[in-house]
Amino acid sequence: MAHHYSYRVVFSPEDGEWVGLCTEFPSLSHLAATQVEAMQGITNLVAAVVADMIESGEPLPEAMSDRSYSGKFVTRVPEQLHRTLAIEAAEAGISLNRLVSYKLAMPIPMTGRSVKGATKPQQAA
Repeated sequence: MAHHYSYRVVFSPEDGEWVGLCTEFPSLSHLAATQVEAMQGITNLVAAVVADMIESGEPLPEAMSDRSYSGKFVTRVPEQLHRTLAIEAAEAGISLNRLVSYKLAMPIPMTGRSVKGATKPQQAA
């Protein structure tokens, strides 16, 4: 049975190593010297945990990629931000929904500043 879990590798400045992570198993991680080793380590670890769960009859987490998404979600914002966005949308001649979708799709500019305890996402090799 194939499991399409979501994996990523990030560098941990605190550990000085790469960390392999799996979204569906947030308590699992694997430290390694290289991105490739971190990815191999986390996929092997998840495979072992999945095998144990199957053997013990535990339900497996649903893979993010196998879930369906409606394309809708609700978020609360301060009244002033709502007003500001509504005005910006009206001035641009587009709906508030389209403006917010556009803004959410925009990449976050990298400022070069380091945030303590934060790791910058990296693609696995």
